[in-house]
Formats: sequence, C-alpha cells, structure tokens
Amino acid sequence: MTDAAGAAEPTPLEERLINLIKLKGPITVADYMADALGHPHDGYYMSQTPIGANGDFITAPEISQTFGELIGLWLVEAWRAMGSPDDFNLIELGPGRGVLMEDILRAARLRPEFIRGAHLWLLETSGRLRVEQQKRLRGAGLDPMWADEFADIPPAPSLIVANEFFDCLPIHQYQRVKTSWRERLVGLNNDETGLDFVLGKTPPPPALNLPATSASKEGDIVEISFAARDFTAGLSEQLTEHGGQALIIDYGHMQSGMGETLQAVRAHKFWPPLASPGRADVTAHVDFEALGATAIDHGAVAHGPVSQGEFLERLGLNIRVEMLCKGKTAEQAKTIRAGAYRIASPDQMGEIFKVMCVCAPSLPAPSGFEDI
Repeated sequence: MTDAAGAAEPTPLEERLINLIKLKGPITVADYMADALGHPHDGYYMSQTPIGANGDFITAPEISQTFGELIGLWLVEAWRAMGSPDDFNLIELGPGRGVLMEDILRAARLRPEFIRGAHLWLLETSGRLRVEQQKRLRGAGLDPMWADEFADIPPAPSLIVANEFFDCLPIHQYQRVKTSWRERLVGLNNDETGLDFVLGKTPPPPALNLPATSASKEGDIVEISFAARDFTAGLSEQLTEHGGQALIIDYGHMQSGMGETLQAVRAHKFWPPLASPGRADVTAHVDFEALGATAIDHGAVAHGPVSQGEFLERLGLNIRVEMLCKGKTAEQAKTIRAGAYRIASPDQMGEIFKVMCVCAPSLPAPSGFEDI
C-alpha cells in the first residue's frame, strides 16, 4: 500500500507498539485506536493536520456553511424549549478547527440573550487544534474554555454538539471461529517487523451477549465500543440531572449488527488501519442503537436516529441555500448548491451520516425529530 509520498513508512509509534507487543503480547483494537489517535507525542491528533483540503479528511461544516448555521438555529430552539436559561453550557465535543462553532455562533447571534447566557466549552485534547480553534473563534462573541475530559466541565443545563466525535472512540472487535468467538487483537506479522491482526486464545465473557453460533458464521466480526457507551452514560446522566440536549451527528448504522467497519483515511483516501500508526485517521462506524439504549438506561430520552439529509431538510436546508444564493454570481450560487448537495444527498453524506438527539426526559421532542 502506498500513499502520495510512496510506501507506508514506519513511524515512532509503530516502533513503540512493536516493542510493547514483543514484551507483553498482543493488544486490543481499542488500545491500538487510542494510541494511534491520542498518544501524547505521536498520536494522529497530536502530530498531524487532519482536517481540510490539505489534511486527510473533510467534514460537513468545512463543506457548507449551511450545516453549522442550521445547527445554530436548532440550538437556539432547543434553548427555548429548556425555558431559555440565563446560564447554560454550550459544549462541542471534538470541535476540529472550530468551523462548526464559528457558524453556530454566527446564526445564534440572532438571539443575543442566547449568546449572553452561554458558557462555551470545547472538549479537545489536541494542542494543535486548540490553537486553531482559538484563532478562529476570536471575536465570535464568546470566549471559549477547553476541557480534556467531559467530567471536567462544570455541571449545568447544557446544549451539546458532537459532529464526528463518536466515530473516533475506540472499539473492541470479536471474530467468530469454528465453535465460538475470540477477541480480535493487534499483534505482529510473521517476521515481527510490522503489525497484524491476530486472535485471542480464550473466549470472551458470556456477559457480552455475542450472537449465537447458530446466528453467525465463521469469520463474522462484531464491534463494541465500550468507550462510546461509557461516554453516553455520563452525558445522559448529566442531561437527566441538570437538563439539556445533545445532538450527535456521525456516520454509522441505525441498528446493531455484525460486520467490520474499522477504517483509516489518509490524504482523502482509504488507508490500511494498521499501517503507519499516528499518520492516518483511524475510526469506526457508530452503533446508534447501542447509544440510544445506553441513553435510555441512564435516564435520558433518545430521539432518532434519522439520516443527516432528512434532518437538514427538516431544518430548512433548501430555504437557507436559496437565501444564500440571492445576489451571488452564477458560479458562487453553483458552489453553494454543490456544498449543500454533498452534505445532504443520499449518494453523498446524506444517508450514511445519522443524527440522534439525547435529552432530558422532561423536554418535548426536539426540532427535526417530532414524528420519528
């Protein structure tokens, strides 16, 4: 496998992982993901420039300003449904370069009292991205505060946005063998010079409730993100106790099932997940059914999921696009419409991306989810 610069190159993180595995044995896929993305020195988000045309991938806010503007108006409506509190947390999980929050605040300024009451928190561990967020949000009307952990944010009524955050949370993989299941691990290749997938030697705990052998076949893979479930549990408990709503937007599946979704992207192209760790974005599809069940188990209400395209259309995407096109040149209008098409069309991002709202049980169905 090669990239734009040539063959997949060894990285300092890969050397560390090889030495660790030689010493202690194979590691879980979850531990591999955690290091590949978040190692303090050599993790992807600590050492690379991930987002944008010159990065490895591009997100909906970077494609069309309408995405963030509609989310901003949605948040204002959610704030009103909460009783328009004078003090509340406005939280973004994994805010990237700050583009989404910049667009959110521009739209939300239509309600000055919303801006006056908001305490802006950004959950971000990357120092590189914090610098970009600080530059972009300077003069946006709110001074952001940063947190490394969700638990570090002071409890309060909260409006939370998570766009392409949960796909980065580590997953465990389990593979069906002849008569049972084994955890899929990251070990070494035959000559011990690189990483490769291997299987654990003992069956996983029965409490995982993996599919029966009669309902699966040899080679099937099941993915479970305990990290995503734990995060959702903490988020749901806070919303239930203090009030508020969380909007979760990500690519994934509506129902739990079998199948491998672990993937890596580099220079806007797919990349082998175990190649050059720390130099590529490693993610997995979000299991929205599991997130919703976890939210309910911890006292919250889960609305959706609904496809991103349908959600944006319910919020008035087409109307907003035509408003932006007024007074523009034909070429500018074409660019605006092309961006909206890309984030909402079923054959682009509109179908694979889903939207779910987790909220306090006392609140009505939020905008975009009324009859779902």
